[in-house]
Amino acid sequence: MENLVDLNLFSGAYKGKKVLVTGHTGFKGSWICFWLSQMGAEVCGYSTPAPSNPAHIDKIDLKIKSVIADIRDQEKLDETFKDFNPEVVFHMAAQPLVRLSYREPDETFETNVMGSLRVYEACRKTPSVKTIVTITTDKVYENHEWDWGYRENDRLGGKDPYSASKAAMEIMTNSYRHSYFNLDKYGKDHNVLMATVRAGNVIGGGDWAEDRLIPDIVKASISGNPVSIRSPYSTRPWQHVLEPLSGYLMIGQKLIEKEVKFAQAYNFGPSVTEDVNVEEVLITLKKYWDKIDYKIERPDVVLHEAGLLKLDCTKAYRNLGWTPVWNVDEALKYTILWYKSYYEEGSVLTVSDLNKYISDAKEKALAWTKS
Repeated sequence: MENLVDLNLFSGAYKGKKVLVTGHTGFKGSWICFWLSQMGAEVCGYSTPAPSNPAHIDKIDLKIKSVIADIRDQEKLDETFKDFNPEVVFHMAAQPLVRLSYREPDETFETNVMGSLRVYEACRKTPSVKTIVTITTDKVYENHEWDWGYRENDRLGGKDPYSASKAAMEIMTNSYRHSYFNLDKYGKDHNVLMATVRAGNVIGGGDWAEDRLIPDIVKASISGNPVSIRSPYSTRPWQHVLEPLSGYLMIGQKLIEKEVKFAQAYNFGPSVTEDVNVEEVLITLKKYWDKIDYKIERPDVVLHEAGLLKLDCTKAYRNLGWTPVWNVDEALKYTILWYKSYYEEGSVLTVSDLNKYISDAKEKALAWTKS
């Protein structure tokens, strides 16, 4: 793999930094830990065990400190923070599944709201912490199924337990920002900058979570069965996992550099012209892996899920200079080829995907690739 330390990505902000990532055993968590470690960060992950078997984190050569515990365990969190003394915290740990939230609402709210509070309390008790980036979701917005994208100052809400829990988490996070990490008192009463980042429908190799479109398609394909699709015309802002991660890392860089104006909420998603429905996703995937087949089945009991949900990412485009690297076809291509390679050749393409993504970003002269 190309030496990412020498590339000086994100102006070298993460080289030598002690970064704690909650939820590191999850899909996005394992990808960001891998990227951070390749850039020379000293990484500590804190999470419950991997949510699936197989799991991406077990398929990559990830040399980080790993603590397997629940974010609701304040004592263990405090002990971990005290031992590691992180400077930067990426808070990703969550119960992330909509349909599971219907079955386990208590677990969903306890993890997503109270678990986040425990993380913030650990941060507050740890003088070394200077930067907190909390990962939420596009589903924090009160969804009216509009044709236009939601902006960061739009009303928060949620009909299903998952969405509601994440909206509540955002409100609680904002409370902490005002109560304990107030921007007007930065550099005087405290030295912590805190931001939230919102993205949705992230795809990429190594996701085996239940009730997610791509993993469901892959599981059915390798068993020789057509995948059952319940909402073929649901439209989502599909994006490769590396896209929002580059945005999260950009926000983290700005906060590390003490740029106070970035301590707020940011959306990260594809261009609105890149939104495609579930059936179009399947048609595209099938171009790259002929094993894929599907059938449309309407369930007897329909749980509420958003049919149309878009993000307006103008704020990230203008303020950060962030833009996506891959279009939706490329995102789907690299995602399904990761699984095809894994199941047919036994190889893991995480390294090559990250290298290709960075190379394409450098060709576009994106801000985070410049020293």
